[in-house]
Amino acid sequence: MTIVSGAMLGILQEAGNSILIMTEGLEYDEFFASRITQQEVLRQLRAMTDTTFNLPYEIKQRMIEIDWEAWSALSIQFMKTDESMKDAVWFAVRSLVPATLLWLRVFHKSSPELFSFVD
Repeated sequence: MTIVSGAMLGILQEAGNSILIMTEGLEYDEFFASRITQQEVLRQLRAMTDTTFNLPYEIKQRMIEIDWEAWSALSIQFMKTDESMKDAVWFAVRSLVPATLLWLRVFHKSSPELFSFVD
């Protein structure tokens, strides 16, 4: 794989880990009441959605267990400002991010070349 692909997967891991750290122990209402945490989590989620959008098709095909369609749908939800956007963000925080990180760890062990910074 390429250096860029490895870097992109690294971005997913770093942003996802940041989200987990910032939201640990928070409940729905607490999260949305904390503007600073919410804004930073949204920034990290946008980094993840942008990265998944730009990740090469070949990488996505090798990692079919990751829900790439859910990441695409999340980016669409960011354009909304209603309750559905909040629900989508919370779903990402509680389900999509942890599942993606789990699969990234699995792939990092089984296919380390995907995460390589060497061409």
